[in-house]
Amino acid sequence: MLPGMDDDDRPRPGPSERQFGAASLLSGESLDSYSLDELDARTALLEAEISRCAAHRQKSAAHRLAADALFGKAPSSPAAPAAVPSADLFRRPS
Repeated sequence: MLPGMDDDDRPRPGPSERQFGAASLLSGESLDSYSLDELDARTALLEAEISRCAAHRQKSAAHRLAADALFGKAPSSPAAPAAVPSADLFRRPS
């Protein structure tokens, strides 16, 4: 820790950075230094990750529907993506 710097003075990541990890870091990275081949490889890698996330989401939605059916809860729509909490939810009331 730097001298004179309290824990409260250090910058903290916002809710989206904490929630989405490396994906949040990628979204702010400059792409200027990448060649066309590197951009193609990066795009392929990210498309594969999107497919993996979509498949996991479908699996989770099916699991949720099965649990809701078992415990008698009203089914939620598995096709609609979950809402990301608004930044306002993390602000302290004034």
